Amino acid sequence: MAEAGFSFQVSSTQGQARAGEITTPNGRVATPAFMSVATQATVKGLAPDEVVSLGAEMVLCNAYHLYLRPGVDVVAGMGGLHRFMGWSRPILTDSGGFQAFSMGALRKVDDSGIQFRSHIDGSAHRLSPQVAMDIQRRLGADIIMCLDQCIAFGAPKEQVSQAMERTHRWAAACHQDHLSSGASQRQALFGIVQGGSFADLRDESTGYISGIPFDGYAIGGLAVGESKERMYQVVEQVTGRLPQDKPRYLMGVGSPEDLVEGVARGVDMFDCVLPTRVARNGALFTRQGRVDITKRQFAEQGEPVDQGCDCYTCQNFSAGYLRHLFRAKELLAPRLASIHNLRFIMRLMADMRRAILEGRFQEFRQEFLGSYQPTNEIARQQQKEKWLQARGG
Repeated sequence: MAEAGFSFQVSSTQGQARAGEITTPNGRVATPAFMSVATQATVKGLAPDEVVSLGAEMVLCNAYHLYLRPGVDVVAGMGGLHRFMGWSRPILTDSGGFQAFSMGALRKVDDSGIQFRSHIDGSAHRLSPQVAMDIQRRLGADIIMCLDQCIAFGAPKEQVSQAMERTHRWAAACHQDHLSSGASQRQALFGIVQGGSFADLRDESTGYISGIPFDGYAIGGLAVGESKERMYQVVEQVTGRLPQDKPRYLMGVGSPEDLVEGVARGVDMFDCVLPTRVARNGALFTRQGRVDITKRQFAEQGEPVDQGCDCYTCQNFSAGYLRHLFRAKELLAPRLASIHNLRFIMRLMADMRRAILEGRFQEFRQEFLGSYQPTNEIARQQQKEKWLQARGG
C-alpha cells in the first residue's frame, strides 16, 4: 500500500490524543489536521495562496462534483487535480458516496453501486466501487476514499446493517481494484467504518474494515443528526479498535468543540464545510463561541471581531466594517469572514498539536471548552436538516 509515497508516523501522545505526520508524494501534513474543503477544486472565494497562508497543508476535493463538472477527462487532460486547481500540496478526494446519497429520490442503491441522476442536468450515471476508484485515480489525489453507503439518521437498525454490509463489500472491491491498478504506489486508500449509532454494528464494521490493510481508516456516518454525546461515544469506541500505526479520519466534522473532542479521542484528520459555510452567512468563530456579525451590537465596534486573532481580517478590519460589508451584501464580506474562520480552525489545530507535544493537552482541552460556548444543539440539528433537504436528501 503506497509504500513509495505515503507514510504516517506518530511522534507524541497524551492519553488518546496524538501528534504525528503524514507524508505524501506532494508534501507532508502535521497532525492533527483539518482539511479545508475545496469541493469543486476551490475553497470558495479564496485563492490557493490565501489558503496556504492560513495554515492549510491539505485540502479535500469531491470526486462526485468533479466527475459531473468539468469531467474527469478535462482534469486528467490538464495534468491532474493539483495542476488544474493550482494547489501543489496534498489533496484528499471523497468518493462521492455521500453526495450520491444526498440526491434522495434521484438515486437508487443496489449491491453493485449507486444509480443517480445529475443535479446539474438530470443525466443518468452509475457509481460502482471500480468507477469510484477510476475517477479518483485519474484525478490524481494523494489520498482517495473507498465508496461507501451512507444512511439517513434514524433509519431502522436492519437498514443500517444492510448499508454497513454493502459498505464492507464495496471496501473489499475498492481495495482489490486499487492493488490491481498499480495506483497503490502513488495514492493512499482509506477504508470507511459505518454502522450508524449502533454500538454492535460499529464494532462489527471496525473489525471488518481494519482487517483490510488500508493506508488509513475513516469514521463515516456521523454528524448527521445524532447528539454530540452519542457522536463522541461512537468516535471513542471506533478509534479504540483501529490500528495504532495508521491515520484516523473523522469525516464531515468541523465545529471547534468537536475538533477538540475528536482529537481527545485519537482522531488525526478532519474535514468540514462548516467554517466557510457559516462564514458566508456572517457567523464568525471566537474563543467564546460563534457570533453573528450582522447583529446591531457590532455596528459601531471599532475593534476586530476577535482581538486575539492574527488573521488578515482581524489585523486590518473592525467588526463594524465587517457588519457593514454583510449588510451591504458586498462580495468582500464572505471572503474576509472565510479567511478568519479558516485561520481560527488552523490555529486551533496547531495549538492542539503543540499542547500534545508539550504534554499539556488535557489542560488545553479544559481551558478551551471552559470558555467556548457551542451553538445550540437543537438549532444545529435544524440547520443540518435544512441543508439535507436543500440537497434533496
